[in-house]
Amino acid sequence: MVKLNKIYTRTGDDGTTGLVAGPRRKKYDARVEAYGEVDETNSLVGAARQHTAGFSDLDRMLMRIQNDLFDLGADLATPDTGEVLQYEPLRIVKTQVERLENEIDALNADLSPLRSFVLPGGTAGAAALHVARTVARRAERRIVELDAIDGETVSPEAIAYINRLSDFLFVAARWINDKGAIDVLWVPGQNR
Repeated sequence: MVKLNKIYTRTGDDGTTGLVAGPRRKKYDARVEAYGEVDETNSLVGAARQHTAGFSDLDRMLMRIQNDLFDLGADLATPDTGEVLQYEPLRIVKTQVERLENEIDALNADLSPLRSFVLPGGTAGAAALHVARTVARRAERRIVELDAIDGETVSPEAIAYINRLSDFLFVAARWINDKGAIDVLWVPGQNR
Protein backbone atom coordinates (compact mmCIF):
# COMPACT_ATOMS: atom_id res chain seq x y z
CA MET A 1 0.00 0.00 0.00
CA VAL A 2 1.21 3.47 -0.85
CA LYS A 3 1.56 5.96 1.98
CA LEU A 4 2.49 9.56 1.19
CA ASN A 5 2.92 11.84 4.18
CA LYS A 6 5.21 14.35 2.57
CA ILE A 7 4.80 15.39 -1.05
CA TYR A 8 8.11 17.13 -1.65
CA THR A 9 11.44 15.49 -0.85
CA ARG A 10 13.92 17.77 -2.66
CA THR A 11 15.68 14.67 -4.00
CA GLY A 12 14.62 15.59 -7.55
CA ASP A 13 16.16 19.05 -7.38
CA ASP A 14 19.25 17.62 -9.07
CA GLY A 15 17.24 16.65 -12.16
CA THR A 16 16.87 12.98 -11.28
CA THR A 17 14.00 10.84 -10.11
CA GLY A 18 13.71 7.52 -8.35
CA LEU A 19 12.05 4.52 -9.94
CA VAL A 20 10.40 1.79 -7.89
CA ALA A 21 13.59 -0.23 -8.31
CA GLY A 22 17.06 0.49 -9.61
CA PRO A 23 19.24 3.59 -9.68
CA ARG A 24 17.95 7.13 -10.00
CA ARG A 25 17.43 8.35 -13.55
CA LYS A 26 17.48 11.72 -15.25
CA LYS A 27 14.02 13.22 -15.54
CA TYR A 28 14.33 13.15 -19.33
CA ASP A 29 15.20 9.42 -19.34
CA ALA A 30 13.16 7.36 -21.83
CA ARG A 31 11.57 5.30 -19.06
CA VAL A 32 10.55 8.42 -17.15
CA GLU A 33 9.17 9.90 -20.38
CA ALA A 34 7.14 6.73 -21.00
CA TYR A 35 5.44 6.62 -17.63
CA GLY A 36 5.04 10.40 -17.70
CA GLU A 37 3.01 10.05 -20.91
CA VAL A 38 0.91 7.37 -19.20
CA ASP A 39 0.31 9.79 -16.31
CA GLU A 40 -0.76 12.50 -18.76
CA THR A 41 -3.13 10.04 -20.45
CA ASN A 42 -4.62 9.20 -17.07
CA SER A 43 -5.18 12.88 -16.30
CA LEU A 44 -6.97 13.36 -19.61
CA VAL A 45 -9.16 10.31 -19.01
CA GLY A 46 -10.06 11.93 -15.67
CA ALA A 47 -10.91 15.18 -17.45
CA ALA A 48 -13.03 13.28 -20.00
CA ARG A 49 -14.93 11.65 -17.12
CA GLN A 50 -16.30 15.09 -16.26
CA HIS A 51 -18.52 14.55 -19.32
CA THR A 52 -19.51 10.91 -18.72
CA ALA A 53 -21.52 11.13 -15.50
CA GLY A 54 -24.75 10.49 -17.42
CA PHE A 55 -23.28 7.32 -18.92
CA SER A 56 -22.72 5.14 -15.85
CA ASP A 57 -21.42 2.04 -17.67
CA LEU A 58 -18.90 4.07 -19.68
CA ASP A 59 -17.89 6.05 -16.60
CA ARG A 60 -17.22 2.81 -14.67
CA MET A 61 -15.09 1.57 -17.58
CA LEU A 62 -13.10 4.80 -17.57
CA MET A 63 -12.62 4.58 -13.79
CA ARG A 64 -11.20 1.06 -14.18
CA ILE A 65 -8.94 2.35 -16.94
CA GLN A 66 -7.62 5.10 -14.67
CA ASN A 67 -6.70 2.47 -12.10
CA ASP A 68 -5.10 0.31 -14.81
CA LEU A 69 -3.06 3.31 -15.97
CA PHE A 70 -1.58 3.59 -12.47
CA ASP A 71 -0.76 -0.13 -12.72
CA LEU A 72 0.91 0.54 -16.09
CA GLY A 73 2.90 3.42 -14.61
CA ALA A 74 4.06 1.16 -11.77
CA ASP A 75 4.98 -1.52 -14.30
CA LEU A 76 7.07 0.94 -16.31
CA ALA A 77 8.65 2.40 -13.15
CA THR A 78 9.86 -1.07 -12.12
CA PRO A 79 12.28 -2.16 -14.84
CA ASP A 80 12.68 -5.91 -15.20
CA THR A 81 16.43 -6.28 -14.73
CA GLY A 82 16.29 -10.02 -14.07
CA GLU A 83 17.23 -9.44 -10.44
CA VAL A 84 15.13 -11.04 -7.73
CA LEU A 85 13.18 -8.36 -5.85
CA GLN A 86 11.98 -8.49 -2.24
CA TYR A 87 8.40 -8.10 -3.52
CA GLU A 88 6.35 -9.01 -6.55
CA PRO A 89 6.33 -6.01 -8.88
CA LEU A 90 3.01 -4.79 -10.22
CA ARG A 91 2.69 -5.72 -13.89
CA ILE A 92 -0.02 -5.33 -16.51
CA VAL A 93 -1.52 -8.77 -17.15
CA LYS A 94 -3.32 -10.34 -20.09
CA THR A 95 -6.72 -10.19 -18.37
CA GLN A 96 -6.53 -6.38 -18.27
CA VAL A 97 -5.95 -6.32 -22.04
CA GLU A 98 -8.79 -8.82 -22.58
CA ARG A 99 -11.17 -6.73 -20.46
CA LEU A 100 -10.43 -3.70 -22.65
CA GLU A 101 -11.08 -5.78 -25.77
CA ASN A 102 -14.42 -6.98 -24.37
CA GLU A 103 -15.42 -3.43 -23.50
CA ILE A 104 -14.43 -2.21 -26.99
CA ASP A 105 -16.58 -4.96 -28.52
CA ALA A 106 -19.54 -4.13 -26.25
CA LEU A 107 -19.48 -0.41 -27.11
CA ASN A 108 -18.77 -1.05 -30.79
CA ALA A 109 -21.80 -3.36 -31.07
CA ASP A 110 -24.02 -0.27 -30.66
CA LEU A 111 -22.30 1.65 -33.48
CA SER A 112 -23.00 1.66 -37.18
CA PRO A 113 -19.99 0.99 -39.45
CA LEU A 114 -17.89 4.01 -40.38
CA ARG A 115 -18.27 5.57 -43.83
CA SER A 116 -15.28 7.89 -43.40
CA PHE A 117 -12.67 8.88 -40.84
CA VAL A 118 -14.03 10.62 -37.74
CA LEU A 119 -12.96 14.16 -36.92
CA PRO A 120 -12.50 14.72 -33.17
CA GLY A 121 -15.61 16.49 -31.90
CA GLY A 122 -19.35 16.16 -31.79
CA THR A 123 -19.95 16.47 -28.06
CA ALA A 124 -17.62 17.85 -25.39
CA GLY A 125 -17.28 14.33 -23.99
CA ALA A 126 -16.29 12.88 -27.35
CA ALA A 127 -13.77 15.66 -27.95
CA ALA A 128 -12.23 15.03 -24.50
CA LEU A 129 -12.01 11.29 -25.20
CA HIS A 130 -10.31 12.01 -28.53
CA VAL A 131 -7.71 14.19 -26.78
CA ALA A 132 -7.08 11.34 -24.31
CA ARG A 133 -6.83 8.95 -27.29
CA THR A 134 -4.17 11.02 -29.03
CA VAL A 135 -2.10 11.26 -25.86
CA ALA A 136 -2.50 7.50 -25.32
CA ARG A 137 -1.05 7.04 -28.83
CA ARG A 138 1.89 9.27 -27.89
CA ALA A 139 2.38 7.20 -24.72
CA GLU A 140 2.38 4.08 -26.87
CA ARG A 141 5.08 5.55 -29.13
CA ARG A 142 7.23 6.36 -26.07
CA ILE A 143 6.71 2.89 -24.57
CA VAL A 144 7.62 1.14 -27.84
CA GLU A 145 10.63 3.45 -28.19
CA LEU A 146 11.71 2.52 -24.63
CA ASP A 147 11.38 -1.17 -25.44
CA ALA A 148 13.69 -0.70 -28.45
CA ILE A 149 16.55 0.68 -26.33
CA ASP A 150 19.33 -1.79 -25.53
CA GLY A 151 19.10 -2.82 -21.88
CA GLU A 152 15.48 -1.73 -21.48
CA THR A 153 12.48 -4.04 -21.58
CA VAL A 154 8.73 -3.55 -21.57
CA SER A 155 6.35 -6.47 -21.30
CA PRO A 156 4.22 -7.41 -24.31
CA GLU A 157 1.14 -7.01 -22.09
CA ALA A 158 2.03 -3.39 -21.28
CA ILE A 159 2.45 -2.59 -24.97
CA ALA A 160 -0.78 -4.38 -25.86
CA TYR A 161 -2.68 -2.55 -23.09
CA ILE A 162 -1.68 0.95 -24.23
CA ASN A 163 -2.36 0.00 -27.86
CA ARG A 164 -5.82 -1.28 -26.99
CA LEU A 165 -6.53 1.75 -24.81
CA SER A 166 -6.40 4.17 -27.73
CA ASP A 167 -8.79 1.86 -29.63
CA PHE A 168 -11.13 1.89 -26.62
CA LEU A 169 -11.03 5.69 -26.38
CA PHE A 170 -11.84 6.01 -30.10
CA VAL A 171 -14.85 3.70 -29.80
CA ALA A 172 -15.95 5.38 -26.56
CA ALA A 173 -15.82 8.81 -28.25
CA ARG A 174 -18.08 7.53 -31.02
CA TRP A 175 -20.38 5.84 -28.50
CA ILE A 176 -20.83 9.00 -26.43
CA ASN A 177 -21.65 10.86 -29.68
CA ASP A 178 -25.16 9.39 -29.56
CA LYS A 179 -23.73 6.02 -30.58
CA GLY A 180 -22.07 7.56 -33.62
CA ALA A 181 -25.16 9.43 -34.87
CA ILE A 182 -23.53 12.82 -34.34
CA ASP A 183 -19.96 11.90 -35.28
CA VAL A 184 -18.27 14.55 -37.38
CA LEU A 185 -16.97 12.79 -40.48
CA TRP A 186 -14.05 13.79 -42.65
CA VAL A 187 -15.01 14.89 -46.14
CA PRO A 188 -11.89 14.41 -48.29
CA GLY A 189 -11.00 17.54 -50.29
CA GLN A 190 -14.02 19.46 -49.02
CA ASN A 191 -12.21 22.79 -48.84
CA ARG A 192 -10.18 22.73 -52.04
